[in-house]
Parts: sequence; structure tokens; C-alpha cells
Amino acid sequence: MTRATVILSKNRKKRIEEGHPWVYASEISKMDGEAQPGDIVDVLNHQGKYIASGFWNPASQITVRIVSYQTGIEMGTAFFRERFQRSADHRRRFVSDADCRLVYGEADYLPGLVVDRFGGVLVVQILTLGMDLRRDAIVQALIEVFAPQGIYERSDVGVRSLEGLEQRTGVLYGDCPRIVEITENGLKIEVDIVEGQKTGYFFDQRENRASIAPLMTGWGERSGIRLQDVPAEDGAGVKRVPVNPNGKEVTFPYWDGATVLECFAHTGSFTLHACQYGAKKVTCLDISEHAIDTARRNVARNGFEDRVEFVVADAFDYLRQQARGVDERTARAVVNREDGGKVDTSKKLTAGGGRTWDVVVLDPPAFTKTRGAVGGAVRGYKDINLHGMKLVNEGGYLVTASCSYHMKPELFLDTIQEAASDAGKLLRLVEWRAAGKDHPQLLGVSEGHYLKFAIFEVRSKR
Repeated sequence: MTRATVILSKNRKKRIEEGHPWVYASEISKMDGEAQPGDIVDVLNHQGKYIASGFWNPASQITVRIVSYQTGIEMGTAFFRERFQRSADHRRRFVSDADCRLVYGEADYLPGLVVDRFGGVLVVQILTLGMDLRRDAIVQALIEVFAPQGIYERSDVGVRSLEGLEQRTGVLYGDCPRIVEITENGLKIEVDIVEGQKTGYFFDQRENRASIAPLMTGWGERSGIRLQDVPAEDGAGVKRVPVNPNGKEVTFPYWDGATVLECFAHTGSFTLHACQYGAKKVTCLDISEHAIDTARRNVARNGFEDRVEFVVADAFDYLRQQARGVDERTARAVVNREDGGKVDTSKKLTAGGGRTWDVVVLDPPAFTKTRGAVGGAVRGYKDINLHGMKLVNEGGYLVTASCSYHMKPELFLDTIQEAASDAGKLLRLVEWRAAGKDHPQLLGVSEGHYLKFAIFEVRSKR
């Protein structure tokens, strides 16, 4: 049977030839032959030259999704087995943890398919009609390549409606316990594959969470603690120990650690990493009681209970309250210094709050899913970063991220710069990162470049 062909318009941009995997309805001149939705079609330019093959869905604005640059492709079990093996080879080379994203849609040449591994369970998310029709072949190939104990589907996302698909979840194979323990950067983390966000956990920040390690120690001197040689207990020689300004030995093992605030903590992943790398005290905040309960269990799993406090609150409100307190304390101190006296503490502060930390981590959910809502997202990012950097101790660090695709890197940085200007702060960029190596990016496909992650040193202008 002759395969149907899609003929592209003459005056379109040459995106497909440059490797972009989406053909929009507006780029198609005509279709020769017949195809059922989800069938493979060949894509030709206006001169009839073959470009690529992909599955066709006339109900979607992305009418063809490219899966191969060789004609004659068939998407059966053998096809998926080869693609999965290729994906596995990439992770084996670049990702140290077994628990990771195994398949990342278009970036693994499998448009609309996401596969995450949590312990012995694979969680699958199917977003496109072409993949949905091939669910059985996908499952069989996953079994053959990864040998999981179970496969669970989490195709409960609204974007499926754009492909004419209903949302669905459930066990596709084997045994799928709801709660699975994974390992990330040496930490034990609980994942709820049934009710957790997205597929259950956000792997894309793995390397970014590890990058905060240098920020977590080196703070003891600010508290007046220094290392000093004292006689050893056995009288033979000396030993070097931390001592406070009174010369008394400090026995708390994390005396040199940072104080850390993690906002939008979800299950507390940055909190866990902060503790692992030596933080003295961490405030773990999320608006969801359920998320904080999970964070508590994760903290207990790793033995960090003595260094973490939990707050259930709206991050915007919490940051503003603390920042108002800081502003009030600062203003009072300035007035008293100008009078040549000490700070007057007899007058009560009215704003409340006023806490500060050595490191503030802001990892919010996406503030916009559409181009039209970017203005509101900018205001949201400016708000949290402005108030967040006010809460960073002088010379401390702001760790901030955006997972909103429509918040372009330049706009994100401009927004943070505006916030710094309004806050009277100077920011020095220490690190700029994107998603981890289990979330590869195709060059020229900007839609995959969604995650922005930055570490800034924060200092006051005055």
C-alpha cells in the first residue's frame, strides 16, 4: 500500500529541514493519498523532495510529528526497542543515578512520549495520538529493554485534548506500588506515582540541586566561630576544634553550615540537598500541607530532622511579610545611626517577620503556560525574587529558577535585574544552568529550552 504524502508550502520557513520535528497545519499545501489519524505519512517539500516521515493528526495544529528521516519507517515493537536502547545508552553514559528520565519526547526522537524510572517502576506519559495508538508496542519494548517490575501510565494532562485524546491513568504492566523510593545524588526520596505532580517527581533539576553544594559551608566565621588548636584529650599533641567568641568549643557538627530557606519546596528536594551538603538550618516552605507531609517523610528518611523546620504558607505572602520586617528593622537602624545613638529596641516592630538566611532558594511552578500570560508571569517572578533577595544575608546567595517556557532567558534575567534595582541590591552571577542531562535538547528546537536556573551572590548597594 502506497503511503500518503504531505506536501509543504513553498513560502514556509525551512524549519523541518533544519531538524525541527513539528509540521504545523499552516505549513501544509496539500495531502496526496489517504491516511487515518495517527498513520505514518511522508513529508515532501513543494518540489516533491522527501524530507522526513511522521505520524499525522488532522485534529491537531501540529499536524505531523517527525519520527524519522528515512522513508519506509514502521513504528512497531522493533522500532521502539531500538529507540529505547538508544535512550538508555545516553543515560548510562551521562547520568549517574538509575532513577531518571529515560525518554524525553522529541529530544529522544519519540514525540509525545515521556518515560521516567522510579525504582523498579516505569511511569509513562503519552501526549500524542500517534503514540497513543501504539501503546501496546511501547509497553512491550519497554519490558524488553528495561525489564521493569511494573509500568504505570500518567497521561492525565490537559494537553491531550489538543490531540483529541481523553486523559487516562492506570497500570499497564506488572506490579506498581503507589509509593516508590528513589535515589538522587545519594539521597533517598519518596515518589507518589499516582498522585505526585507530572509523572511523580521532577528529575530535570538533579544537577542543579547538586550545584548548591559550595554554598552550604563556610559560614561559621560570621558567627564568630573559628578553628583553634587545643590540647588533645590524651595529652599527646593538639587537636584543631571550632570555638566560639568566648573560647568555648562548639560541638554542633554543622557549625560552619548555611541557613537556608527553600520556597515552593514540593517534596523538599533542595532542602535534602542543602542538609546533605552541610547546611546548619533549613526552612522548608510550601503552600500544600500534603507536599510538606511528604517533605517531612523525606527529611526523616535521610536523618535530617534536627536541622529542618517546616512552614505551610503561601510563598508570596511569606516572602513579603519577612521582607517588610527587614525593611522596618533597616529603616529603624538607619534613623538611630543618624542620631548617633544605638538602635532603639523599646518600640515594637509592626510588620512582623524580618528573618534572613544565608541562602534563599526559589523554585516555583510555571507561572505561565501561554504567551498571552507572560506579563503576569513577569510580575510574579519579579515579586518573589525582589522579596527573596531582601532576605539574603549580605554576601549570601539567591538560587532562583523558572520552568515557564514562555519566560525566555533574557526576559528572566531582565526581570531579576529589575527586582535587584528596586531592592537596592547588586547581583553577581555565579552559575547559569538548564535542565539536566536526562533532559537533552535538540539544537534549533527552542520549545525544549524551558528551564532556567541561576545562582547569584547578593550584596547591598549601601
